[in-house]
Amino acid sequence: MLFKFKSQATADMIMLEPDARKVLQIIGKDASPRGIITTDQIPQAIAALQAAVAAEDERAQAAKTPDLDQDPEDADGQDVKASVGLKQRAVPFIEMLRRSAAEQADVVWGG
Repeated sequence: MLFKFKSQATADMIMLEPDARKVLQIIGKDASPRGIITTDQIPQAIAALQAAVAAEDERAQAAKTPDLDQDPEDADGQDVKASVGLKQRAVPFIEMLRRSAAEQADVVWGG
């Protein structure tokens, strides 16, 4: 399933369901098929996403090992270099939220 985020201030943004659920969970929203982030909620959403990205960056830095013969792996055993992190998903969404806030436009989504 796809989630399409819309705002009158930006182009639409499409995310796969697992990525959208993670982003919505971080900002305290239910990953229902339809929803809204009001302009009043946008500053808190941006702050929550930035904090989550910073925490993920800190975990990634702590997981780095000086042994160059080993590939870094996450808890699931997946190669960290091959995965797309929260930062790559969140930064475009944060920009959408910022532009929406600047133009006093809500962000809505639908499946």
